[in-house]
Amino acid sequence: MELTIGVDVGGTKIAAGVVDDQGRVLEQSRVSTPVATAQAVEEGIVQAVTRLRKNHDVSAVGVAAPGFVDEQRSVVRFTPNLPLRERPLRKTLSEALDLPVVVENDANAAAWGEFRFGGGRDVVDMVLITVGTGLGGGIVLGGRLLRGAWGSASEFGHMRMVPDGHPCGCGNRGCWEQYTSGRALVREARLLASSKPSQGARLIDLAGGDPGAITGPMVSQAAEDGDPAALGLVGDLARWLGEGIADVACLLDPALVVVGGGLCELGDLLLKPTRLAFTGQLSAAAYRPQLEITTAELGNGAGLIGVADLARIP
Repeated sequence: MELTIGVDVGGTKIAAGVVDDQGRVLEQSRVSTPVATAQAVEEGIVQAVTRLRKNHDVSAVGVAAPGFVDEQRSVVRFTPNLPLRERPLRKTLSEALDLPVVVENDANAAAWGEFRFGGGRDVVDMVLITVGTGLGGGIVLGGRLLRGAWGSASEFGHMRMVPDGHPCGCGNRGCWEQYTSGRALVREARLLASSKPSQGARLIDLAGGDPGAITGPMVSQAAEDGDPAALGLVGDLARWLGEGIADVACLLDPALVVVGGGLCELGDLLLKPTRLAFTGQLSAAAYRPQLEITTAELGNGAGLIGVADLARIP
């Protein structure tokens, strides 16, 4: 049984795990992400991996990084929330750990994890859409992870959906994640509660009377409790999600779309209107097989498991 270590580098924590060739996590280690410098982040990764190597004989390490990774799975070109810019992470970590290292974008790693061991294990063509604070994802076609010429494929969140729409942190306007993400849900919930307090009464109550304090989990809780306003907000987000998936289907024709991220915990409250919107928007829907839309199975562990598996691939 070959063991590898997967490392998921987040903005607040670095999660590492020993993973076997069946996708099972045997032991985990977590350290806070030191964000002062790139070197500090690298030292945090080494610390998390070193803890696990004391009890396990591992053959390689995979690192899932939240940003652009080059086509060689070596250099982290840019991370929006960490001080990694054109950083040769594979070389640095390989030398520090004396092990082979693979670096991959975190959403790509999660897509591979779901494909190999989660919701996509029975297909060869699938797309992962992660709906969390932002919107991301990964693509597997013909059993291979699609990375693009420069390693930056699958940036779903920054496809333009609305000309001159809401401004996005990437510098453009109208990006998909401005309508389908936790940030978008909170923005619309606060706007509703401020402009129509009678409709947003339940949300205002959960926020202690302050519409500006409404959070994504509050909207989810209210929706699960059957609050009409919260259900409407989730339904609007789901419509954007379904219509966007219809565009993805026209481009890639996958057999399956797996929806991950924090908002997938809403289950059918999110997926039912998503599927309806997808069917309504899909081009020539009556004349083509329709893909399946389902929720992710591996949760927050998908990236760690996926990148550990990618570390085994020559």
